[in-house]
Amino acid sequence: MNDVKPGKLKLMVVALSLAFGSSAASAQSTEEDELALSYGDTALVSIATGSEQPLARVPAVASVITARDIAAMGATDLDQVLESVAGLHVSRWSAPLNPTYIFRGIVGAYNTQVLVLVNGIPITSSFVGNRGQAWGGMPLENVARIEIIRGPGSALYGADAFSGVINVITKTASAVKGLEFGVRGGSFRNRDAWVQYGGDIGPVQAVFYLRAGSSDMQKGIIEYDVQSFLDGLFNTDRSLAPGRMNTRREAVDVRVDLNYGAWRLRLGVQDRKLGIAQGLADAIDPDGVVPETRVYSDLVYTKDNALPGWDVSATAGVYELRNRVAKPGYKLFPAGAFAGAFADGVIGNPGHSERHTHLSATAVYAALQDHRIRVGAGYRLEDMYATAEDKNFNFVVVPGAGPSLLPIGGVVDARNDPNLLYLQPQKRNVKYVFAQDEWKVAKDWTLTAGVRYDRYSDFGGTTNPRAALVWDASYNVIVKVLHGRAFRAPTFTEQHTRNNPVNVGNPSIRPETMEMNELAFVWQALPSVQTNLSLFRYHMKEIIIAAPNDDPSTGKTYQNTGGQSGKGFELETNWDVSRELRLSGHLSVQKSTDEASGRDAGLAPQQRLFGRADWRFASQWQLGAIVNHVADRARQPGDARPKIADYTTLDFSLRRQKAFGDWDLRATVLNALNRDAREPTTAPGNIPFDIPLPRRAINIELSYKM
Repeated sequence: MNDVKPGKLKLMVVALSLAFGSSAASAQSTEEDELALSYGDTALVSIATGSEQPLARVPAVASVITARDIAAMGATDLDQVLESVAGLHVSRWSAPLNPTYIFRGIVGAYNTQVLVLVNGIPITSSFVGNRGQAWGGMPLENVARIEIIRGPGSALYGADAFSGVINVITKTASAVKGLEFGVRGGSFRNRDAWVQYGGDIGPVQAVFYLRAGSSDMQKGIIEYDVQSFLDGLFNTDRSLAPGRMNTRREAVDVRVDLNYGAWRLRLGVQDRKLGIAQGLADAIDPDGVVPETRVYSDLVYTKDNALPGWDVSATAGVYELRNRVAKPGYKLFPAGAFAGAFADGVIGNPGHSERHTHLSATAVYAALQDHRIRVGAGYRLEDMYATAEDKNFNFVVVPGAGPSLLPIGGVVDARNDPNLLYLQPQKRNVKYVFAQDEWKVAKDWTLTAGVRYDRYSDFGGTTNPRAALVWDASYNVIVKVLHGRAFRAPTFTEQHTRNNPVNVGNPSIRPETMEMNELAFVWQALPSVQTNLSLFRYHMKEIIIAAPNDDPSTGKTYQNTGGQSGKGFELETNWDVSRELRLSGHLSVQKSTDEASGRDAGLAPQQRLFGRADWRFASQWQLGAIVNHVADRARQPGDARPKIADYTTLDFSLRRQKAFGDWDLRATVLNALNRDAREPTTAPGNIPFDIPLPRRAINIELSYKM
């Protein structure tokens, strides 16, 4: 598939020996019922079909991480957990270091090709296609499970379920019994506190969760920034580099879950204030803060056998995101920039607010022998009802020279001048229908086939099918053959950006599309050992790229011009060595090619090796260790910088239950070897030495359950 260096080969051999060599540890069991229990009645997943199924038999390459798994690895944030998934690497994207979830080598601006759901509801921003400009992490104390699909999911979930789908499922009253609270503190002035309660309030089963925290996140140094380059052009000395990244974080999370009979009401608020990291324009800004609030609300009705043979569910909800204009504002470039033309610096404060209203209904019919039919329909209104910007500059285009910044005096409210505002409010609606049949073709064969049609008011319709054949080849081997098609909808920024000749919107662009074929094997070598092997090949086309205009000096316009193909495999294993010790790990290998240049598409690791051990070495004591090796990340085509350095990190977690009465104690050490690990910046390399990740961090946590 691709060349492997000797050092990498040794690591691969270790992973392969862990996956396959353990089958010789003892004689193979012939008890089919014992193996069936091992296959996953305790590991059910619903993300692949909409109905719960044992993980090993779902018609997809999927993963599920339970609250027990989260506790065992000592994770406190969603991104830490997702890095443990085969074929998925969590990188960082520009300001303010939002996570980029890279599935199988597919990387795009703002991570638009990944769909994130909270309790099955999309939380994608129509503005640029991410989870908001200040995601700022998601705490895990209130999370019951996380389900992940690697590969396309548009046949079930529609837009942006492209390279992968992540569904975060919060806890219900059955998982939170009584009062729980805790505090955590440690390196980089990390401070967090939370409290949650679950129980009955009359006939209502309720959960309430509150968490607040703050942190400096890390002390990474930017050695060279855009202003460093400009200083060379203008013979000035205005850059703040080398200087520390602005990675402060303030966060508040509130969630409520109320269940009454067939009805469930969920409410949530996430408020974030994030430092602008290396700067909005890749010039260090030590004071800029991104303020953002997300509000979730959904009402769900579920009724089994509502009609003879039919189970029905319906959901109505609103998701609102408010990216507020920052005060005093972002300094795109520092005071005195551009040979003193901007005495106070180049100031720009974009903001926007959007509201997504959704209605959906699903019905499942299982009365037919050997068939389970799921049909559904829905409607969503995406309303970016407000845009705002304070700025002290305008762009002017100088043919032959390119876009330039022009001072306009003091800071003005761009909403009062249509020639200054970067983007006007926008609105669109989406209507969709889908159907799926899970057909037991024969005793050991199940065919899942489905299709979904989405109709967008701005760019039209798109149809996305899927098919998956699952074969119980023997009592301990399952084989899956999968095919899926997916699309990624254009964002409002890609369609309608104006007054920004660097990247101009194009209302005529179409969705990106992808087709992927997969072959997967699940092998239960022993009741205590399971190995999964997934092979994939994909092709992307109509990729939306800001392409140079005929006169490159006049900037770029978004176009459907890109293509990418890729292939690879993921090898996973879980081995319960004893009741006290569990080993797990995976090896992920991929090669993605940019079709225009014929070169590696860049930024994503071609190889990643992950290992984890959970050891209960004494009563009430548990020790966890994680090693993560990220390797072979090429630059994007046209980026002449040296290849991105590999890195290996080692994390530890030590837990003592009932250390002080009913108080549990946990200590974690992240990046224990204090590696200088870095995630790549995009071409042309405005931050040439890439984005530093946090160095060694130690945290102590105390928690209490009544």
